[in-house]
Amino acid sequence: MFKRNQTLTLDKFIDYCLYDKKIGYYMTKNIFGVTGDFVTAPNISRLYSEMLAIWTISFWESLGCPKKFNLIELGAGNGEMMKVMIESFKKFPLFMNCCNIFIYERSPKLILLQKKRIQSKKIKWIKNFKNLNKSPNIFLANEFFDAMPIKQYFKEGNHWFERLIKISNKYNISFWKKKINFKILEKKFNFQISEKQNFIEYSPLGMKYLNEIIKIIDKKNGGLLVVDYGFYGKNFKNSLKAIYNKNHSNVLENIGKSDITHNINYYLFEKTLKNFKNINNNYTTQKNFLTNLGIFHRAEIISNNKTFSEKADIFYRIKRLTDKNQMGDLFKVMLIKNSFIKSRIGF
Repeated sequence: MFKRNQTLTLDKFIDYCLYDKKIGYYMTKNIFGVTGDFVTAPNISRLYSEMLAIWTISFWESLGCPKKFNLIELGAGNGEMMKVMIESFKKFPLFMNCCNIFIYERSPKLILLQKKRIQSKKIKWIKNFKNLNKSPNIFLANEFFDAMPIKQYFKEGNHWFERLIKISNKYNISFWKKKINFKILEKKFNFQISEKQNFIEYSPLGMKYLNEIIKIIDKKNGGLLVVDYGFYGKNFKNSLKAIYNKNHSNVLENIGKSDITHNINYYLFEKTLKNFKNINNNYTTQKNFLTNLGIFHRAEIISNNKTFSEKADIFYRIKRLTDKNQMGDLFKVMLIKNSFIKSRIGF
């Protein structure tokens, strides 16, 4: 637990709450399904995972159908998405024979859950990307980056401050602030992130992952598909939030028992890509992405010979994924790829 009279940066506090081996939310809790705090898209409808499988096969084809390539899922949750994707891949034996599948996962508890659910000898679990061979790589990040610890900075007058967490004791935890020289921090970004801003929110760990993956793609070919809730805006927003027992909670309370998350600013992702001359991106909403991939057509096909209630359930679930007032517009999709790859499936 924390020490008395301790001050932590916001990202270190969040990392402790989520990933501490003894009390961390992702390390110790059953966070998915009916008893968990949230349900992800793969757990709403298997058609979501089927669409991701179709997209992956199509993108592999746009790479020239390499005889060996790596498919890496970042943070596989309870394993449901990869389970369904592999079931879909089996219908395409040529693709399946070419594909080496990896899962990157920090939580030992979730790794056990994934292994139990997927039960495939095809998958290897990895702790870093160093052992990926020289083949092209397709990275899938479904609700991965939103779980990264974040930093927050705000401007008062002409001065910038970093948001900190002050721990007087385990019953008295509050926000604090520290004056900083933002020009020193800004050198990390390679652009003036503070221009016309009064507030900045970003994940150092998330940006580290992003840069590492882009370097791999730039060198070995491939792409990174990001599906996550967020926005595209030159002005940053304070999107820090905690979920406890399926309700919004105070970030400073229920430590280790709450999911702490934020909305991705895809504008920051795009600006980061500018540092790589041979990398570009496609961007759209989850609604457009799934619709373009044919999720409604697929639903019509599997609805044949179903009862009315079964059909209603299929389309109710798709509505949750695509309706603009639910996940359809809140979730965005960005494909980061080599510039020479012309594939626009889903976009």
